[in-house]
Amino acid sequence: QVQLVESGGGLVQPGGSLRLSCAASGTSLDYYAIGWFRQAPGKEREGVSCISSDDDITNYAKSVKGRFTISRDTAKNLVYLQMNNLKPEDTAVYFCAASSGAVYYYCSTDQSFYASWGQGTQVTVSS
Repeated sequence: QVQLVESGGGLVQPGGSLRLSCAASGTSLDYYAIGWFRQAPGKEREGVSCISSDDDITNYAKSVKGRFTISRDTAKNLVYLQMNNLKPEDTAVYFCAASSGAVYYYCSTDQSFYASWGQGTQVTVSS
Protein backbone atom coordinates (compact mmCIF):
# COMPACT_ATOMS: atom_id res chain seq x y z
CA GLN A 1 0.00 0.00 0.00
CA VAL A 2 0.96 3.62 -0.53
CA GLN A 3 1.13 6.09 2.35
CA LEU A 4 -0.68 9.25 1.32
CA VAL A 5 -0.85 12.64 3.00
CA GLU A 6 -3.24 15.42 2.05
CA SER A 7 -2.61 19.10 2.71
CA GLY A 8 -3.93 22.50 1.71
CA GLY A 9 -7.29 22.52 3.40
CA GLY A 10 -8.60 25.44 5.38
CA LEU A 11 -11.32 28.02 5.80
CA VAL A 12 -12.31 30.02 2.73
CA GLN A 13 -15.15 32.35 1.85
CA PRO A 14 -17.71 31.41 -0.80
CA GLY A 15 -16.29 32.12 -4.23
CA GLY A 16 -12.75 31.59 -3.02
CA SER A 17 -10.15 29.04 -4.05
CA LEU A 18 -7.99 26.39 -2.44
CA ARG A 19 -5.45 23.95 -3.81
CA LEU A 20 -5.19 20.58 -2.14
CA SER A 21 -2.09 18.44 -2.45
CA CYS A 22 -1.69 14.68 -2.19
CA ALA A 23 1.80 13.44 -1.39
CA ALA A 24 3.25 9.97 -1.07
CA SER A 25 6.18 8.84 1.02
CA GLY A 26 8.71 6.35 -0.28
CA THR A 27 7.15 5.81 -3.70
CA SER A 28 6.35 7.66 -6.88
CA LEU A 29 2.75 8.64 -7.42
CA ASP A 30 3.26 8.51 -11.19
CA TYR A 31 2.50 4.80 -11.26
CA TYR A 32 -0.94 5.11 -9.73
CA ALA A 33 -4.34 6.39 -10.65
CA ILE A 34 -5.32 8.93 -8.02
CA GLY A 35 -8.76 9.88 -6.83
CA TRP A 36 -10.05 12.69 -4.67
CA PHE A 37 -13.03 12.08 -2.43
CA ARG A 38 -14.89 14.08 0.19
CA GLN A 39 -17.11 13.40 3.14
CA ALA A 40 -19.38 16.01 4.66
CA PRO A 41 -20.78 15.62 8.18
CA GLY A 42 -23.58 13.09 8.22
CA LYS A 43 -23.09 12.15 4.57
CA GLU A 44 -21.52 9.30 2.68
CA ARG A 45 -18.06 9.69 1.18
CA GLU A 46 -18.36 10.72 -2.46
CA GLY A 47 -15.99 10.75 -5.38
CA VAL A 48 -14.92 14.19 -6.58
CA SER A 49 -12.30 13.63 -9.27
CA CYS A 50 -9.71 11.18 -10.54
CA ILE A 51 -6.71 11.00 -12.87
CA SER A 52 -5.32 7.95 -14.66
CA SER A 53 -1.73 6.74 -14.29
CA ASP A 54 -0.78 8.25 -17.64
CA ASP A 55 -2.65 11.50 -16.93
CA ASP A 56 -4.63 11.04 -20.15
CA ILE A 57 -7.95 10.59 -18.41
CA THR A 58 -9.57 12.79 -15.79
CA ASN A 59 -13.10 12.60 -14.46
CA TYR A 60 -15.15 14.89 -12.28
CA ALA A 61 -18.36 14.68 -10.32
CA LYS A 62 -21.11 16.79 -11.85
CA SER A 63 -21.23 18.97 -8.75
CA VAL A 64 -17.62 20.15 -9.24
CA LYS A 65 -17.15 20.02 -13.00
CA GLY A 66 -15.94 23.34 -14.31
CA ARG A 67 -14.81 24.48 -10.85
CA PHE A 68 -12.27 21.81 -9.79
CA THR A 69 -9.19 20.65 -11.68
CA ILE A 70 -7.05 17.61 -10.91
CA SER A 71 -3.43 17.55 -12.02
CA ARG A 72 -0.16 15.80 -11.37
CA ASP A 73 3.30 17.32 -10.78
CA THR A 74 5.76 14.53 -11.51
CA ALA A 75 8.80 16.52 -10.42
CA LYS A 76 7.32 17.19 -7.00
CA ASN A 77 5.58 13.81 -6.71
CA LEU A 78 2.27 15.50 -5.96
CA VAL A 79 -1.28 15.34 -7.21
CA TYR A 80 -3.30 18.52 -6.86
CA LEU A 81 -6.96 19.36 -6.65
CA GLN A 82 -7.44 23.00 -7.59
CA MET A 83 -10.80 24.16 -6.28
CA ASN A 84 -12.24 27.43 -7.55
CA ASN A 85 -15.53 29.22 -6.95
CA LEU A 86 -16.02 27.26 -3.75
CA LYS A 87 -19.50 26.92 -2.32
CA PRO A 88 -20.68 26.15 1.22
CA GLU A 89 -21.79 22.73 0.00
CA ASP A 90 -18.14 21.93 -0.80
CA THR A 91 -17.44 21.86 2.94
CA ALA A 92 -16.10 18.41 3.79
CA VAL A 93 -13.05 16.40 4.68
CA TYR A 94 -11.18 15.72 1.46
CA PHE A 95 -9.24 12.51 0.91
CA CYS A 96 -6.90 11.33 -1.81
CA ALA A 97 -6.60 7.68 -2.72
CA ALA A 98 -4.30 5.56 -4.91
CA SER A 99 -5.13 2.57 -7.06
CA SER A 100 -3.51 -0.78 -6.30
CA GLY A 101 -1.50 -0.64 -9.52
CA ALA A 102 -0.99 1.24 -12.74
CA VAL A 103 -4.20 2.11 -14.57
CA TYR A 104 -3.91 3.53 -18.04
CA TYR A 105 -6.59 5.28 -20.05
CA TYR A 106 -9.09 5.00 -17.22
CA CYS A 107 -9.90 6.21 -13.76
CA SER A 108 -12.91 5.97 -11.48
CA THR A 109 -14.54 7.95 -8.69
CA ASP A 110 -15.80 4.70 -7.20
CA GLN A 111 -14.18 4.07 -3.82
CA SER A 112 -13.73 0.36 -4.52
CA PHE A 113 -11.24 1.25 -7.27
CA TYR A 114 -8.67 2.42 -4.71
CA ALA A 115 -6.43 0.53 -2.33
CA SER A 116 -4.66 3.25 -0.30
CA TRP A 117 -6.11 6.28 1.43
CA GLY A 118 -4.86 9.37 3.17
CA GLN A 119 -6.18 10.73 6.46
CA GLY A 120 -7.93 13.70 4.92
CA THR A 121 -7.81 17.48 5.10
CA GLN A 122 -10.68 19.71 6.20
CA VAL A 123 -12.14 22.24 3.78
CA THR A 124 -14.65 24.72 5.18
CA VAL A 125 -16.43 27.20 2.95
CA SER A 126 -18.17 29.85 5.00
CA SER A 127 -18.59 33.59 5.24
